[in-house]
Amino acid sequence: MLTGMTSEPEQQIGVGTPDAFQRLWTPHRMAYIQGESKPSGPGAGDGCPFCEIPSKSDEDGLVIARGEKVYAVLNLYPYNGGHLMVVPYRHVADYTELDGPETAELADFTKRAMVALRAASGAHGFNIGMNQGAEAGAGIAAHLHQHVVPRWGGDTNFMPVVGHTKVLPQLLGDTRTMLAGVWPAGPLSV
Repeated sequence: MLTGMTSEPEQQIGVGTPDAFQRLWTPHRMAYIQGESKPSGPGAGDGCPFCEIPSKSDEDGLVIARGEKVYAVLNLYPYNGGHLMVVPYRHVADYTELDGPETAELADFTKRAMVALRAASGAHGFNIGMNQGAEAGAGIAAHLHQHVVPRWGGDTNFMPVVGHTKVLPQLLGDTRTMLAGVWPAGPLSV
């Protein structure tokens, strides 16, 4: 048994129900829950963060790499360490709205993201995908973005399963620097 832990519920001071659980507070998640940085409407000028990020420095915008048609950026609310997104510069909501060059570069950047994440963190696998529409789970449905989430054997442990909390071992700025440093340049030979 852990030091200070008992099998009996402990008296909890303040609001709450005594339940013998220790808490890992993640107040930064409240910004996501409350919809901070979500667009106020469907247009590019309606506060879309994916339209605003390219005007920031790489460090301030957490941009890993910039292409002609798309860019790679860290997710502010990651599912796993290294969770990034590939985003077209053009404000489009649906995958079918991408033109040929945008589609090709989005696919190329997805491959580059996998190469970089394997080099930087030894990722064993990936969840790759996009949620099309708010009903499908898109947090920002008005601007298409593809998620690239690195996975490792054993990365699902008691924290996300029981505690519904993800523990991230590195600051986002440090992750951005690490991934930008290994982002593949030139043609991929994979």
